[in-house]
Amino acid sequence: MAPPTESRHSKHVALFVATISAFITPFLGSSVTVALPTIGREFSMDAIALSWVSTIYLLASAIVLVPAGRLADIYGRKRLWLYGIALYSVCSLLAAAAPSGAWLIACRGLQAVGGALIYATGVAILTSVYPREERGKALGINVAAVYSGLSAGPLLGGLLTEQWGWRCIFLVTVPLGIVAIVLILWQLRDEWAEARGESFDLAGSAIYALALVAIMYGVSVLPGRLGAGLLLAGAAALLVFVWWELRAQKPVLDVRLFRGNPVFAFSNLAALINYSATSGVTFLLSLYLQYVQGLDPSRAGVILIAQPIMMTGLSLLAGRLSDRVQPRIVASAGMALTATGLLLLTTIGEDTPQSFIVAVLAMLGIGFGLFSSPNTNAVMSSVDRRYYGVASGTLGTMRLTGQMTSLGIAMTLFALYMGPTQVTVENHAAFVAAVKMAFLIFGLLCCGGVVASMVRGKVRELEPKSARTGAI
Repeated sequence: MAPPTESRHSKHVALFVATISAFITPFLGSSVTVALPTIGREFSMDAIALSWVSTIYLLASAIVLVPAGRLADIYGRKRLWLYGIALYSVCSLLAAAAPSGAWLIACRGLQAVGGALIYATGVAILTSVYPREERGKALGINVAAVYSGLSAGPLLGGLLTEQWGWRCIFLVTVPLGIVAIVLILWQLRDEWAEARGESFDLAGSAIYALALVAIMYGVSVLPGRLGAGLLLAGAAALLVFVWWELRAQKPVLDVRLFRGNPVFAFSNLAALINYSATSGVTFLLSLYLQYVQGLDPSRAGVILIAQPIMMTGLSLLAGRLSDRVQPRIVASAGMALTATGLLLLTTIGEDTPQSFIVAVLAMLGIGFGLFSSPNTNAVMSSVDRRYYGVASGTLGTMRLTGQMTSLGIAMTLFALYMGPTQVTVENHAAFVAAVKMAFLIFGLLCCGGVVASMVRGKVRELEPKSARTGAI
């Protein structure tokens, strides 16, 4: 039986708004990455300080994501979605007016709260309105929007930075945010809150936040004693968090989802490993292409666009495929291809042909495109509806923790090979050595991720072919 008109309309509107909001955050993030050298010169920031423009965003988002998912399940996913897009847009205006590097970093940290609300609710709403047999397709479109943002960011961000300055890259996202806000208020009538009336675990959220701050900041200040101490403190706080959540009546994160649900547990682990291994690639290659090979931001953006373009196309195919084939098969193949590409990047030098870099980036894009949509489908399809917000927030936390870990590895290697200094001609050799070591570590991590992806088990017993005939 065809769904009611209103339900069908809600699905289409929700998908359109999710596509817009999913585009905004990666577009801005990848644009900022290309603009980092220009920002660094304007504010006289060294490589480690400059990396905090991206790092603070990841740190703040990771702290907020899981609590935001739980709040969305209780108070309404549409409401928090709206708040997130509004906050993100306001912070874009504030960042465009930044008078200093510290101001910009602070704006990015606040903007991350809005981004966390967007991610925790958007995927959960799509999972709520689309049935299981169509979910992979919808999530594939959502992931494709993310990669479209990643694709457009380096190219448009580079052009905007060259023509009108890096501040313009923040301003161009505001109209899209306004469109999304109008559509939510005007067209979306439903509110999704399967856990309405339940209490919010404030104490658990505080312990969780402290643990993540200690771990993620500890990673950023390695290899010093402070970094090691913070990592140990963060690990201890995580143990306290697990102990608390097992006893809480309404936990912010039901850790039993990990203990009794191998698909959920290993899919999240695979996401954590994959993002830890891939998120630093664009950051490292952007600096490499501009500092070592002397390219301008727009030319570097043209090269970097190869990866997200392949991601965009493959995520649509992989999302549909994961509705018909077990997600672990598709995702594991993508992870293996990604590992191969990362290991190939360990061969780069100061005069590596740009065609080689484009080819490897395309390979990485195919691999990650095959991994992401099926893995997201596996996570969201492995839990009950009342946990959709928490599941989306947990997956987002794996993504952001992985991104933070990836940047933390890069910053640690910069500190070991170069120290707190700007990249110059005199230290190009040390910079390239740090980059190559980073790619080696990323490649080995990804090899381990293939194992985690394969052992997750089946999401469900696949329906007979006849039952799927005509599925969208």
